[in-house]
Amino acid sequence: MLVRAEVTTEPFEGEGELPGHVRAAADAMVASGLEPDLGPLGTAVHGDAEVVTAAIRDAARAALSAGATRVSVQVERIDD
Repeated sequence: MLVRAEVTTEPFEGEGELPGHVRAAADAMVASGLEPDLGPLGTAVHGDAEVVTAAIRDAARAALSAGATRVSVQVERIDD
């Protein structure tokens, strides 16, 4: 099964460099073999559901450890 997921970490900060918690979440996804697409309000990935859901777990843990106060996740099935 293929899925697309978007992870949003807070707090949001002003323009400029990415907050450390955003970078930590993205780095965790890269470590899982995914290629995250960093957007202005979230980081998106797509791939096999098993890989993506494990990467979400790791990304949430990394973001919270790096100062995130909230992690929101949306997952949708895309192989229909």
